[in-house]
Amino acid sequence: MSSSTLRFMLLAIAVFFVVLGLQRGAAQLTTGFYDSSCPNASSIAGGQGWRVELGRRDSTTANRAEANSALPGFQDSFSVVEGKFSDVGLDTTDLVVLSGAHTFGRARCATFQHRLYNFSGTGKPDSTLDSSYLETLRQTCPESGSSSTLTDLDPSSPDSFDNSYYTNLQNNRGLLQTDQALLSNGTTASVSAVNRFAGSQSEFLDAFATSMVKMGGIRPLTGSSGEIRADCKRVN
Repeated sequence: MSSSTLRFMLLAIAVFFVVLGLQRGAAQLTTGFYDSSCPNASSIAGGQGWRVELGRRDSTTANRAEANSALPGFQDSFSVVEGKFSDVGLDTTDLVVLSGAHTFGRARCATFQHRLYNFSGTGKPDSTLDSSYLETLRQTCPESGSSSTLTDLDPSSPDSFDNSYYTNLQNNRGLLQTDQALLSNGTTASVSAVNRFAGSQSEFLDAFATSMVKMGGIRPLTGSSGEIRADCKRVN
């Protein structure tokens, strides 16, 4: 074995154990963890901060099917989505506010392609889609193309946490059916909230923090239910 090969192997082994140690250390998050591990993340992305309440007890079991059944689907009607939020104690304003998290992220063609060509079996695109945005999406997601291609949820400012999600809805440029439905097929309350947040980024950011704290309090385990984990990613 050459000396250069040996040095490479030793370096690889050393890196492996360093990474392993970092992973073990990172399992227990501490105050200011990301200030040191990724110090520029907040300033680059922007957005809102909020005081996170003390930890909650973890479940000792997981049920993927049950969890998925409680989540809104990308083709659900406004009333269905609103009902699922209501079932966990979140109101229409919370629905509109938390949907604003789609100012970040990307979605696969499979989640919105039905809006581009044959919406609800009409053989036509969704009439609530802006025509120029429709053509852009068709270029990204051709009818016979890959369903896994990604596109930005927020075409205006995909890498900034801001209120452009709501101005997109006002311009019929909501990507998912459930996004545009907040304005085009929603209630008086949802339409009012969309327009309010489109007009005031600070109001959106403040409301987002409030709704995030509220969502964090959904059905907490109490008493002897669940456990406090010694390792965040493993059952005791």
